[in-house]
Amino acid sequence: MDKRNREKTLEIAISQIEKLYGKGSIMKLGAGGPLLPISVISTGSLELDHALGVGGLPRGRITEIFGPEASGKTTLALHVIAEAQKREGAAAFIDVEHALDANYAKKLGVNTDELLISQPDTGEQALEITDVLVRSGAVDVVAIDSVAALVPRAEIEGEMGDPQMGLQARLMSQALRKLTAAISKSNTCVIFTNQIREKIGVMFGNPETTTGGRALKFYASVRLDIRRIAAIKEGEEVVGSRVKVKVVKNKVAPPFREAEFDILYGEGISRLGGIIDLGVAHEILTKSGAWYSYKGERIGQGRENTKKFLQENPALAAEIEARLREKLMLPSPALEGVPASS
Repeated sequence: MDKRNREKTLEIAISQIEKLYGKGSIMKLGAGGPLLPISVISTGSLELDHALGVGGLPRGRITEIFGPEASGKTTLALHVIAEAQKREGAAAFIDVEHALDANYAKKLGVNTDELLISQPDTGEQALEITDVLVRSGAVDVVAIDSVAALVPRAEIEGEMGDPQMGLQARLMSQALRKLTAAISKSNTCVIFTNQIREKIGVMFGNPETTTGGRALKFYASVRLDIRRIAAIKEGEEVVGSRVKVKVVKNKVAPPFREAEFDILYGEGISRLGGIIDLGVAHEILTKSGAWYSYKGERIGQGRENTKKFLQENPALAAEIEARLREKLMLPSPALEGVPASS
């Protein structure tokens, strides 16, 4: 078939598809004008927004946050919800673990009065609620906490000890097949938190795996591995955790970048700690010995004193953050949640 006949045949095929499924059901990628940049919602951590490459978690995609117990998975999901709400977005939290602490969520900046919360009885119910919320197109973020607690109805109605091989994996696979297209069309950011397990009999390599089968690994555009690497102490008292997040999968920017930041008990992700760490790394702040300086003027001796100084001088902290965002090409706080250039 020569080029002219091929083009004519292709036009007939496209015309037939549009007749069946409507105009716009198929088109050339360049025909719709320039591609829109990826729309994102900030994670609440400057370091993680930078590591993600686009300034936050992508909308219209699935994100998986996994890690050991007490590593900060739910905290990170709640921070994303808080950031979406700051931009007048609607958010839902599917509390499958029945463990959400409303007071803690409030301290992280979540507007609990406006937060939609569901505590479903079964995995099917949780995923059906998620499906309805996503298809409504009126919700910006849906967080499901967690995949490990999505118990299939058959398992709940059965007896303890009954073999239930692969039920959860089949449930996740079916749900994600249905959800993926709806998530993309509604531009919703869907977050699944997940726990880790160890595979039996693995002698070499990493024995760790996540629950719920392989489907989520394939359907997730972003997968974040979060680990607690150190305790933050004030004297003998532990006041928080230093965590490391590795972007193990990223379909919207280069993967395998890492971010380290502080999670403080009762406060969440330390914004000021992130400003200081990134400010030094990108030469906006200078560190000489224990002293931190900005534009040649000393602002604090030691990291904690510098944090206190920035807390007492919010205008200066905002100025440093704005310079950082400009240098790292991150969206400004007023624009997060709308399209951001990568």
